[in-house]
Amino acid sequence: MASVQIRGIEKIFGSTQVIRGVDIDIEDGQFTVLVGPSGCGKSTLLRMIAGLEEITTGEIAIGGRVVNRLPPKERDIAMVFQNYALYPHMTVYDNMAFSLKLARGNKDEIKRKVDQASAILGLDSLLDRYPRQLSGGQRQRVAMGRAIVRDPQVFLFDEPLSNLDAKLRVQMRAEIKELHQRLRTTSVYVTHDQIEAMTMADQIVVMRDGRVEQRGKPLELYDRPDNLFVAGFIGSPAMNFIPGVLHRQGGAAMVEFPDGTRLPAPARFDSRTGIDGQRVIYGARPEHLSLGAPGQGLQTRVSVVEPTGANTEIYSRFCETEFISVFRERHDFAAGDILHLVPDHQHSHLFDAESGQTLLRHGAPAPAGGPGNRHDQHGAQPLTTEETKQ
Repeated sequence: MASVQIRGIEKIFGSTQVIRGVDIDIEDGQFTVLVGPSGCGKSTLLRMIAGLEEITTGEIAIGGRVVNRLPPKERDIAMVFQNYALYPHMTVYDNMAFSLKLARGNKDEIKRKVDQASAILGLDSLLDRYPRQLSGGQRQRVAMGRAIVRDPQVFLFDEPLSNLDAKLRVQMRAEIKELHQRLRTTSVYVTHDQIEAMTMADQIVVMRDGRVEQRGKPLELYDRPDNLFVAGFIGSPAMNFIPGVLHRQGGAAMVEFPDGTRLPAPARFDSRTGIDGQRVIYGARPEHLSLGAPGQGLQTRVSVVEPTGANTEIYSRFCETEFISVFRERHDFAAGDILHLVPDHQHSHLFDAESGQTLLRHGAPAPAGGPGNRHDQHGAQPLTTEETKQ
């Protein structure tokens, strides 16, 4: 096992710069997920760690050794690809043993390593089969087994679950996480699926346009996003954003929305930031909204109701903005109904409309209790319609 340090990495293809000064520290034994939309540079960065892409400028070190000039085979890494890349004419055993045979390993040692990896992955009964005789999930296990037998310092995963159906993805997510907990090998995992990132990672690195927007533990990014992009990317369904204007009177701060409704600034609002009349974006996660009485919160009109079994997702509109709310309880809502939605004052967010940066206290601890549709009765309450007129 080994740590990975990425320092000032840039990658330029012709006149196009796809990686722009990336710095990331990955601790020994840590599972780090690179996540972001297509084209953000996450796969290119992974390929540079693997040695499959040349580094334009910067430095990558694995286990304290700079590997910029080393070919992939000398970096002591193992990569699991999106398309499995299995040899169709070889059995499962031969696929897993191939790299060890190329290295002219001892026959008994090769068998020991393959047997050990197959036992970990539940492949014991499949060693004599060919890839065409396997399901998608079994092929992915073989690809992972081929990486495990090499006992590398670092595992690299390039969107390994993208070709699987939804049920298999959930199953394989759990298997990869369990595997990492058992082996504790440093791992770098690339995905565009933020649910994969949230459920699997020790550290998430959110990328956009070749830059790191924010990195940290999954719940740190969920609770304390640095900017609008991270806030909208992490969390499913995505955070609701409503444009408004910040008003400051003495020590109090409120946000006024286009229809005249006013809400107190979030509990974690940094009083050292923001000026009176500043354009802001108010953020509320769908699971942090509760039903209020008429005149409370935000008056929205229901457009779509989506029951999912455990939850009910409500799509409504407020001031020409689509609004999503999630309820654990079952409600008999229909399109056209008027709902008064009350954002949880303790869990709400506020961003500068121009820069997109958060206006909340940086590093403030997340409130106790976690996500839910219960309004914090001990926090500041939203103003009623009558109060906003005063």
